[in-house]
Amino acid sequence: MNLATADSTFREPTVQPAYLARLNDAQRQAVEHGAGQIAGPLLVIAGAGSGKTNTLAHRVAHLIVKGADPRRILLMTFSRRAASEMARRVERIAGEVLGRDAAVITDALT
Repeated sequence: MNLATADSTFREPTVQPAYLARLNDAQRQAVEHGAGQIAGPLLVIAGAGSGKTNTLAHRVAHLIVKGADPRRILLMTFSRRAASEMARRVERIAGEVLGRDAAVITDALT
């Protein structure tokens, strides 16, 4: 007995990278914004302690993983302290994902 039909909608589940598994749905959506196409701007508005910095750091790492040139990513913050924290987080996340190849982003983050 064959249960599959020509119009079957069964699809294999997509495997999610481990670094995205730590994000909630809204964060993951922001990180993957415009996947596979040229995306317009993305505005992230959220309260204190909601994970904005973490989401932005994951977004930058995700762009690099997908082939973006890290020297062409502009990430702005309002203070040197925030910029330092952002760079540290991006390096950590990219290091987890890219391993030895993450060294290429170190110069781009300064």
